[in-house]
Formats: sequence, C-alpha cells, structure tokens
Amino acid sequence: MTLTDSTAGDDLLELDDATLATRVAAGSAEALEVLYDRYSRIVLSFATRMLGDRQSGEELLQEVFLRAWQQAHNYSAGRGSFATWLLSITHNMSIDEIRKRRRRPQRAESADPVLMLTNVTDQSPSVEESAELGALRETMARAIRTLPDAQRRAIELAYYRGLTQREIAEELGEPLGTIKTRMRLGMRKLRDYLETHEVELA
Repeated sequence: MTLTDSTAGDDLLELDDATLATRVAAGSAEALEVLYDRYSRIVLSFATRMLGDRQSGEELLQEVFLRAWQQAHNYSAGRGSFATWLLSITHNMSIDEIRKRRRRPQRAESADPVLMLTNVTDQSPSVEESAELGALRETMARAIRTLPDAQRRAIELAYYRGLTQREIAEELGEPLGTIKTRMRLGMRKLRDYLETHEVELA
C-alpha cells in the first residue's frame, strides 16, 4: 500500500467513513490509515474473541484491513455503517480461519454472543455513529435474550464457532432435524423482534 492521497492538503481526519472508503477504493493509503485508527481496536477485540488468542487476532486484523483495501469499492453507505461492514468481514474471515485450522475459538463467557460486542470500545471519532452502533448492540442483546436457551445455544454455536448444523447436532447430542428446527425458529423470532422494533438489517 504505497499509493499516496491524490488531494494534497485535505484533512482526512475530518472526513466521514463513506468518503474515506471512496478514497480507499481510489487508491488512497492515507484514507485507509485513518479508518484503521478508527476501527482497529474493535476489529482486534472481535477477532481475538473469535479466534481465542491475541496473536491470532492481531494477524487477522492485518488481513481484514487488507481485504477492506481490496474491496472498498464494494462498500455502500446505503446498506449500513462502515463499522458494520468491517465487522462482517472480520466475522467471515475468522470463520474461514477457524475452519482452516480445524480448531475452535475461545467460548464467550456469556451465553449471549451479542453482549460481547456491547463491551467493545469503539474508537470512532463520530459521536453520532458510536451512539447508533451502541443502540443497535443493545437491541440485538435484548433480541437474543428473548430466545429460549436451546435456540440461543444453537445460534451461538453457528455464529461464534462456525459450526454447521450437523456439527451443532453432534456437539449437543441432538438429532439434526431438531437443530434445524431450533435454528429456524430462533432466526424467525430474532427477525420478528427486530422488525417490531424497526431495526433495519444490513
């Protein structure tokens, strides 16, 4: 990433995420550095929890921002915040890493996987965006808590440990059909809850 920003004198720190992402897509390494400063800690915390150790989290952190550099042209502010897009990349790459290594990440202390995200510090300088993300995490936490324990457990295993439905059935010692039903009902309840509370899912 040796390209330099083509517009000299711009104060990149004052630009919003969408504008910075557009500049990254155009080849601005400086714009990527600003986004890195804003979101590296939240990505590192998320990746570390997923993979189970900080060293793996730090390695994935670099890969996530490399992917963001390569795919910045795919980001659309109309589909959600940059932080949400970045965490989606982090999640997908973490699951890929887990499957590649054939090992599993450290299990979250809480049975509620979304609560972990509510405790992650977001260094974004945008107060408005921080408040929006915090509100979304709280809503998701409440939504997860409405699920019966069996449904919540199955969804947690799929999301945080990257297990397939068959692997979840083996993990819990339950029939595959039972797991499929639990996950289908759990996801339906989550969607209904979020739609009731007017939360738009990216």
